[in-house]
Amino acid sequence: MPADFDLPETDRLALPPAASLAIVGNAPEIGAAARGIDEADCVVRFNNAAGFGGRTGGRVTHLALVNRGGQMREWLADPHFLERPVIRAAQAFILPFPMLPAEANGPEPICWTREALALLRPTGRPIHILSEDLHDQARGVLAPRTDGRPNPSTGFLVTFALLNDRPRNADPAQAYGFGFDGWPGHPWAAERAWFAEAQAAGRLHLHPLED
Repeated sequence: MPADFDLPETDRLALPPAASLAIVGNAPEIGAAARGIDEADCVVRFNNAAGFGGRTGGRVTHLALVNRGGQMREWLADPHFLERPVIRAAQAFILPFPMLPAEANGPEPICWTREALALLRPTGRPIHILSEDLHDQARGVLAPRTDGRPNPSTGFLVTFALLNDRPRNADPAQAYGFGFDGWPGHPWAAERAWFAEAQAAGRLHLHPLED
């Protein structure tokens, strides 16, 4: 593999400072929010992007694709992955986890960053990899709210990165479809508490899920 294949990690996602921002999670009860989402300058979605092309609208400027674990392994095995509508529509990609050194990625591989880069780079679209420093910051803000060493979710990591990079005087980011539920290894209650604090500070608005 050429030495220049690896991309640098980044904490900046290069969104325009004054851009309106919609962050769209994948909770099943996301509700009907297509108009509000599609009107945003920047629309960030995750993984299989629940509701894309329907009840959550049809725009995506940044698509976060989890690059560790079985989900990415499944995508890599799908010869039609790049033909999926949300992949074709995405203007940029975010890989939320830094690349593990080859010697640390075994005996059973969990990091698929190199393979994801090989798949996505020929599209010619920007690829952002969140840094280990940002992960340390994320764990630091969650640690007082939970027990043990926090393992932040992809949704939290990307939202944390977006708000870190967003000017304090910018309009609040609009967050849709965050249910704070799923794999039990993530500190969902701590993440919910952080979102509530960010909302109270005027950094984001968390739209309620559909009942």
